[in-house]
Amino acid sequence: MTQAGYDLAAEQAVIGAALLIPTLMADLAANLTPGDFGRPAHRVLWEAMCGMHAAGIPTDPITVTADLAEAGDLGKMGGAPYLHTLTAEVPSAANAGHYAGIVADLAKRRKVADLGTQLAQLAASGADAADMVAAGRAMLDDADVPGGWSPLIPLGRGRHLPTFPAELLPGWVAEQVAAVAEFTQTPIDAAGSIALACLSTAAGGRAEVEVRGSWREPTNLFTVVVLPPGSRKSAVFAAMVGPILMAEKALAERTAPAIIEAELSAKAAGKAAEKAALAAANADGSSRDTLIAEATAAAMNAEAITIPVKPQLVADDVTSETAQKILAEQGGRLAVLSPEGGIFATIAGRYSGTPNLEVFLKGHAGDMMRVDRLSRDGGHVDKPALTMGLAVQPEILRDIAGMPGFRGLGLLARILFAVPENTVGRRKIGADPIPTEVAAEYTANLHALVLTLAEWTDPAVLVLTPDANEAVLNIERQVEPRLAPGGAWSHIVDWGSKYTGAVIRIAGLIHLAEQLRDGWGKPVEVDTIERAALIGEYYAAHALGAFDDMGSDTATRNARAVLAWIERTGSRAFTKREVFRALKSSQIPTAADFDPPLSMLEAHGYLRQLDSPTPKRAGGRPPSPSFLVNPEVHQPAATVHPLTARRAS
Repeated sequence: MTQAGYDLAAEQAVIGAALLIPTLMADLAANLTPGDFGRPAHRVLWEAMCGMHAAGIPTDPITVTADLAEAGDLGKMGGAPYLHTLTAEVPSAANAGHYAGIVADLAKRRKVADLGTQLAQLAASGADAADMVAAGRAMLDDADVPGGWSPLIPLGRGRHLPTFPAELLPGWVAEQVAAVAEFTQTPIDAAGSIALACLSTAAGGRAEVEVRGSWREPTNLFTVVVLPPGSRKSAVFAAMVGPILMAEKALAERTAPAIIEAELSAKAAGKAAEKAALAAANADGSSRDTLIAEATAAAMNAEAITIPVKPQLVADDVTSETAQKILAEQGGRLAVLSPEGGIFATIAGRYSGTPNLEVFLKGHAGDMMRVDRLSRDGGHVDKPALTMGLAVQPEILRDIAGMPGFRGLGLLARILFAVPENTVGRRKIGADPIPTEVAAEYTANLHALVLTLAEWTDPAVLVLTPDANEAVLNIERQVEPRLAPGGAWSHIVDWGSKYTGAVIRIAGLIHLAEQLRDGWGKPVEVDTIERAALIGEYYAAHALGAFDDMGSDTATRNARAVLAWIERTGSRAFTKREVFRALKSSQIPTAADFDPPLSMLEAHGYLRQLDSPTPKRAGGRPPSPSFLVNPEVHQPAATVHPLTARRAS
């Protein structure tokens, strides 16, 4: 048997048989979960194989090796030679069901072996005897169910989040992102997300993707990177945004002669109109009517002269009213790029006292926006395209969740969040600077993208190839179940509902960045959609983490406190009274305050409440609710690579 309660040979035989005959996976996966394997490496391997099977990918050694290598888990398995060992040592693939029975039986025995320990802890916690009986029944029931418990849904900070897949960006962008991340020793997520914001600044308002029918997505994005103070956010912004500011300057220089000419023409026309008006005022008799007509024409001619506005691509901490004015002046295009998150407090009403989200909501969606304060006659922007690229501190992320209207009106649903792991304390000293040729190519290509699209007044329409359209349909099919009640995104359905649109926008930017000077005349290919979808999955994982950190506020924070106590004490069963005595504080002052965090932990799979407590005995205190702890809480969790998870979804 059994070292550590599992049979190594049986586990190897099951996996080896599934590698040799992938068609066996249907029956094996239905009866064995990753948690049934005693060897941690086998859990990770079986998780990957189950994900491939669910996605319709055969589990032969070649594809499994490629999947593990792609996920970065192949080394954990012992490399490709270990997979060969598994297939070579299968006694008989025809007996795979028998080997699976051994693995499943030992998994049940391990669960039953935990029963005594858990009941002992429950008894020590002061649980009612009836609750202990119910606990025993629940545990025995679990022993008869493969896996026993539902998979844990992380609360946020403990979530393993993927790294930004910079290699999916166009080559000249990816090289700059990698070089900036290396030189600044910052997470690649920061440079990657700001790179997308820079592409959005260049193309936003100048191109849109036609999906099908009347469905068109503009090519502007809202990206927000969450990093603590001292993370060199400003250095990343300087390297990534600098070329955009240079392109803005180039546009201004190109427009300067036209501005000067228009100003001189307006001045001359104004003088002529004044002279004509004076002549008409001093006239009398039959010439008066003629001179008035000439003065009127001169005035209308002066009024008709439009002086071009100096081009502006980027603003920093602007008010909503200023953003509206600039959008109207700049033909509907503006980017708010900043290494700080002060803009959130501004639009929440820091200066005006009243939140004003309209420009950000309509600026993302491209909905027509009235700008009544622009001039005496007012004005409007037909298709505003506002870009947002920010880096904020974690405290600001949690603060914005409580700002009026940010969640309810849909601002947070429009943001692509990146919550990378902080590198401070692990940074390399003396990192290589950004190669000159990499920075030069990034600058030149970003300039080309800005200048090529600068003259478009009506957005260029990017169409999809038939295969690309089918890929979008597949994304929609994958997303819809996640939004259903109980689905993986049910608690962020507002964000998830805009997910497919965000993927299409990213695809549009990738397409334009790869076809710098004529992308508007070529269709978007299926490969571009698939790459954008992988970037989208990255942002989906980080959105879950970000919304958890913002999330349910007090309940989430208190749930983390309870979970930390469970992990610290090694509790496998406890009563509500026990955890109340241990954690009662100003933050969780009453027993009733423990109900929301306990319910959250139960919904996330960490706990299971036993049957309702027995009725209060005469003259006595009612028994306290009792909870069982998911055994996985006290075991290292196997990490599934996001690409594998995508295939399984």
